[in-house]
Amino acid sequence: MFGLRRRGWLSVVGAGVSVLASAAFTGGVGGASTSSSTITYTVHPIAVQATSSTSVAALTPGYCVATFGLACYTPQVIHTAYQIPWTIDGQAAGTGQSIAIIDAYGSPTVQSDLNTFDTAFGLPPTTVNIYYPGGSPTVNPLKNATQAGWAEETSLDVQTAHALAPGAKINLIVAASPAGNVLNNALNYVVTNHMGDVMSMSYGAPEAAIAGGGNNLQVSQADTIFQRAAGQGMSVFASAGDNGGSNGYASANALFPASDPFVTSVGGTDLFVKALSSKHSTSYAYSSEYTWNDSDPTTCPFGCTYGVFGATGGAPSSIFAAPTYQQGVTGQSMRTTSDVSFNASVYTATMIYLGFLGESNDGFYFFGGTSESAPSWAAITADLNQARGSDLGQFNPRLYAIAGTSSYAKDFHDVTVGNDQLPFPTGAGFAAGRGYDMPTGLGTPIVTGLLATFAPGATYSLTQP
Repeated sequence: MFGLRRRGWLSVVGAGVSVLASAAFTGGVGGASTSSSTITYTVHPIAVQATSSTSVAALTPGYCVATFGLACYTPQVIHTAYQIPWTIDGQAAGTGQSIAIIDAYGSPTVQSDLNTFDTAFGLPPTTVNIYYPGGSPTVNPLKNATQAGWAEETSLDVQTAHALAPGAKINLIVAASPAGNVLNNALNYVVTNHMGDVMSMSYGAPEAAIAGGGNNLQVSQADTIFQRAAGQGMSVFASAGDNGGSNGYASANALFPASDPFVTSVGGTDLFVKALSSKHSTSYAYSSEYTWNDSDPTTCPFGCTYGVFGATGGAPSSIFAAPTYQQGVTGQSMRTTSDVSFNASVYTATMIYLGFLGESNDGFYFFGGTSESAPSWAAITADLNQARGSDLGQFNPRLYAIAGTSSYAKDFHDVTVGNDQLPFPTGAGFAAGRGYDMPTGLGTPIVTGLLATFAPGATYSLTQP
């Protein structure tokens, strides 16, 4: 029998970072002078612990709802619900692609955790290539809560990416700390050495917490790196945040780097599959989706047994003007997040293995948060790149070009229910609606539709080998 333990948020949203300047900035935010104040990025892996002698692969979503009050999704469920292929042109999805994952501190058990995850779900094994551009940090997650949060994030990122692009190479780039200049050095290392066809970042800082706003040197440096990434055909993804439309502040607030115009910002949803109708059902077909917001009693799944974990981010930027690709779609003069979305609720959780928390705490966890969403879209993009035989590059212009066309309904689930308004501190946020909206962007992927749009000649299979 499983026992559940809520871990909750492992860290709180913080501030700080260093960098250059770009024409994308509105200027004047925080005054004309530049600021070298450091940004301290944070992560929000959110999890409920599950321990059992029973194989997690045997759990059905409906069984978990009946037993624990939350759904549990294996990689097989996610592949089926979003129509993500297992093989493309006869090879494992993602073959020939590299996914660069950026994290601070890393995880001391990232490879063994992935091995356990792969064995449990029948995934092909792979080796995580780990790089330390600023030197390998001393890490002890059992004695350092901040490091524990980043270690959980690291295992979540790696396992999620591998589950959805099992043939892709995983390059994990570990920064020695979450300081802005240190993480920017890691980003620069990725782009300078072209460490990925796609890049995923599950960290962020609210724009309101960044000293100098658009005049912050570290923001400018990061933006310049993202522009370079786009110039070499790399697609870049970041989490929109887990603290609602305000990201913990008194007014609407976007998370950076997700707010950068050269980054695809990924929001979160509650995904429902047909198997939820019965604890014995294995019909994993897509049923519906809501905006992820645990504080909304009309949409929070299954009565929110464990309370409020959070809500997706999604808000206008105070730093970046609306890029060309958003003009005429969002109705805003400023860059807005999210661009797209993906399942992110702990109540519709994915299962991730952690092996560094000590004997009584090691095991599989039910995970949520937009920390899951960003590497998921990165992996899907790796699959699309493989199918088309070339990299999609900066993805946002291609994604927004689909809006309003006949392809939109075939390529995206349009999430129209819910909002990202957490009641604390002020309830700032936005509602979902038809077409583009800030909590969920253009929507969640129908990957077979995206394949038809971007790689119409590819063959693929939705059956796991």
